[in-house]
Amino acid sequence: MKEIDLQNLPRHIAIIMDGNGRWAQKHTLGRISGHRKGADAVRATVRTCRELGIGYLTLYAFSVENWQRPTVEVEALMNLLEEFIEKEIGELAEKGIRL
Repeated sequence: MKEIDLQNLPRHIAIIMDGNGRWAQKHTLGRISGHRKGADAVRATVRTCRELGIGYLTLYAFSVENWQRPTVEVEALMNLLEEFIEKEIGELAEKGIRL
């Protein structure tokens, strides 16, 4: 982070979360493991944006096309979202991060 110009940061960053399943396959993991790694990346991204003073972070995490995935994968994604919120809600509230 030493290379980041703290005086020239955007107020809003938007990220399209894509490729977790492909990443997992490339690393010989199941697609759900890839989505879990994506959740880890979200956690790190949210914390880093807060530390840097980025006011707004938009994460596009589930598109209309995602409903066409296998039922097991959609259920796993919804469970992962629920798990993430339950686990992180305290820190989010404590840090003034709204979801």
